[in-house]
Amino acid sequence: MIRLYRSVLYVPASNSRALEKARDLGADAIIFDLEDAVVPEEKVVARAVLAQFLAEVDYGPRLRIVRMNGLDTPWGREDAFAFGNMDGVDALLVPKVCGAAVLDIVAEMTEKSLWAMIETARGVLNAAAIAAHPRLEGMVMGTNDLAKELGSRFRFDRLPLIAALGHCLLAAKAEGRVIIDGVYNSFNNNELLRAECEQGRDMGFDGKTLIHPAQLDVANEVFAPSEAEVALARRQIEAFSAARAAGQGVAVLDGKIVENLHVAEAEAVLLRAETIAKLTDRRQNAR
Repeated sequence: MIRLYRSVLYVPASNSRALEKARDLGADAIIFDLEDAVVPEEKVVARAVLAQFLAEVDYGPRLRIVRMNGLDTPWGREDAFAFGNMDGVDALLVPKVCGAAVLDIVAEMTEKSLWAMIETARGVLNAAAIAAHPRLEGMVMGTNDLAKELGSRFRFDRLPLIAALGHCLLAAKAEGRVIIDGVYNSFNNNELLRAECEQGRDMGFDGKTLIHPAQLDVANEVFAPSEAEVALARRQIEAFSAARAAGQGVAVLDGKIVENLHVAEAEAVLLRAETIAKLTDRRQNAR
């Protein structure tokens, strides 16, 4: 079994109804948001509300990430201390990480895994150092804030952001970190959501951050192996096994070479498909 990150849903920490509903949703991970989703006058109350939910509600096998406020705000340190040692929390997501130094500070406050929001130009430029931090588990692209700082215009192909996305992707993969693509802002347009999910998947992102439950099915489908991909993976493994049994180092399938690296990729596809199938069965049986 492996951990899945196909769909990573933001849930406002101040919204009790959303916190209650989240336990039955099909998200692979939840980001309980104390930062952008909560207005300043509600920060302290939201912290208490979220703490109660995480202590009392079973959110199942999905990853539970708390996005704290920044350390440069009046609430960041209290957020880190409140959730940094709570059993119902898997990781802290640090916003607007511009360098590894802030991760050092948060790491002293918690034993939890750390995640970093990459949503500034400086954060993108320092992505390699951030990804190399020993306590970092994953990175999340904050494409809205990044686009605002860059002054870039919205395009369906995200061309203005491709350089930043690719740079951060390289940094994360070089260090073996999880990296999640940024949000798509319209939850009423599944066609364009699908296109953006497919772009992120094809680039190499592990999943997509989402702003609404209506986006879950698309992200879960796009970031899962298709039936055709699973079938091809099985055929590649079988062809390579037959070739090795015949004393050959490579196989030929459908006119294409199959070697060790293709077999490793095929095995990863099958493991991912198996994990998704088991998770789906578990969720259906829990209903």
